[in-house]
Amino acid sequence: FCPGCRALQPPAPRPDLFRLMDCERSFRIDERQLQRRFRSLQRAVHPDRFGRRPPKEQYYSEQHSSLINKAYQTLLSPLSRGLYLLELSGVEPVQETDCDADSAFLMEIMEINEKLAEPKNEDSLEEIETLIKAKQEELTREVAAAFERDDLQEAKKLLAKMKYFANLEDKLKARKVPS
Repeated sequence: FCPGCRALQPPAPRPDLFRLMDCERSFRIDERQLQRRFRSLQRAVHPDRFGRRPPKEQYYSEQHSSLINKAYQTLLSPLSRGLYLLELSGVEPVQETDCDADSAFLMEIMEINEKLAEPKNEDSLEEIETLIKAKQEELTREVAAAFERDDLQEAKKLLAKMKYFANLEDKLKARKVPS
């Protein structure tokens, strides 16, 4: 907001999402603090509050609201938060080939994919869901440790593995939706 006239200003071109959400630039974040900041910012700039303001401010409000949603979603998810931290550190984006050398890991992914392709069985889907959640929690801990050691290449490899599990989770959700 303009300090003089209190008119909403355009968002910065490439804001630091951590700074925007008032979080420390770290893999470990306080999710409750993130959620409070999200709600506070949305209350201040939500487009519904700018319906009677000039069109330019309405447009800026939409931009800010969209940016705040993006920041919240990015920082809330361990995978996207880790990828964003790598981007901020100038590390090239994670490719699925970053963990291709780990044949045991790829076999595990293949086996889970095969189980997902089997005819629908609620028990096996719950078993797969439990396995995926456990693997994601384990990888999240390992990624946090890698970032704390400032081992960005290790974090990148682990995030590539997390991407595989995120894809499996998406496939699982698609299977669970009644058709």
